Amino acid sequence: MAADSGERIVRSTLELLRTRGPASVTIEAVAAHSGVARTTIYRRYKNRDEMLTAALRDVGTPTAPAGDLSGEDRLRWVVRQAAAMVVDGIGFGGMAALITDADPAFTELFRKVLVEHRARLSAVLTEGAESGTLAAGVDPETLIDAIAGVLVAERARTGAVADDWEGRVVAMFAPIALVTRSSPEPE
Repeated sequence: MAADSGERIVRSTLELLRTRGPASVTIEAVAAHSGVARTTIYRRYKNRDEMLTAALRDVGTPTAPAGDLSGEDRLRWVVRQAAAMVVDGIGFGGMAALITDADPAFTELFRKVLVEHRARLSAVLTEGAESGTLAAGVDPETLIDAIAGVLVAERARTGAVADDWEGRVVAMFAPIALVTRSSPEPE
């Protein structure tokens, strides 16, 4: 039952964040949404920020892909994880709040979680360059920024993210990120 209530707290926290923005994420709102008693939530988290950080870490700390991956599989994994931090994590309402700094406490805690998230994605890209499956010289931070930017731009432009978004983004960045015969070998 305890694991179940923990999962419900995380799910409700993220759902409220995605659908109503960070200001809506309070202990009381999560209790009402999840059906978990406030006292149970307070036993796990001392305040809203701790609860929000735990929920964001749940989605924001992906496990590195196992095994040898092709460059395309590595790139696809990074695209998927970068998108998940927005789509499954803060949502576009949270993204808007982050960009406008509408909730400074949220902005600060999200950026701390984002540092961990981006470090994991960057490590996967760096390993790909070192193993020769991704082109040397591609800056991981800039690539991750570009992926997130394409996601936000599509949502802003069309009001949705198309089902084929991931494939289109991989295809767009493949000529830059994947090793080709003319790509320089990693040193």
